[in-house]
Amino acid sequence: MAEDARAGHRFVTSGEMQVEELPWGPHEWLCRPGLTDARHLQLVRVRMPAGTGHAFHRHPSLEEVIYVVEGRAEQWVARQSRALGPGDIAHIPAGEVHATYNAGDTTLVFLAILSPAASEGPAVVDVSQEEPWASLRALPGGPR
Repeated sequence: MAEDARAGHRFVTSGEMQVEELPWGPHEWLCRPGLTDARHLQLVRVRMPAGTGHAFHRHPSLEEVIYVVEGRAEQWVARQSRALGPGDIAHIPAGEVHATYNAGDTTLVFLAILSPAASEGPAVVDVSQEEPWASLRALPGGPR
């Protein structure tokens, strides 16, 4: 019986995922504390509508990999940006400032894998109003 009870923390169906509505699109949590028993990983699928983005921020204690499933992303890691399409990834070390913007006219779908699953302190720190991040995208020759 104990083994059967734990099985609920090993498998997550589409009906069991936890959906979090955020300004830059719904986050469909597939793996995180309380949903699975994972201690080192979190997994979220983000559906970012055209014209939106998650402005410059950092995760003080979390390392992240972003994997593009559909659409085009303008991905920033520190002061460097790249256009990412399906099958492309970006690695963001813990504490590194980054941002993700939908660079297309359709919904951008990506997976974000974060580690560890739990940490002390804030998970996200918004730095989008601080320089140089507040004006970085507006620089001549910079991506829009």
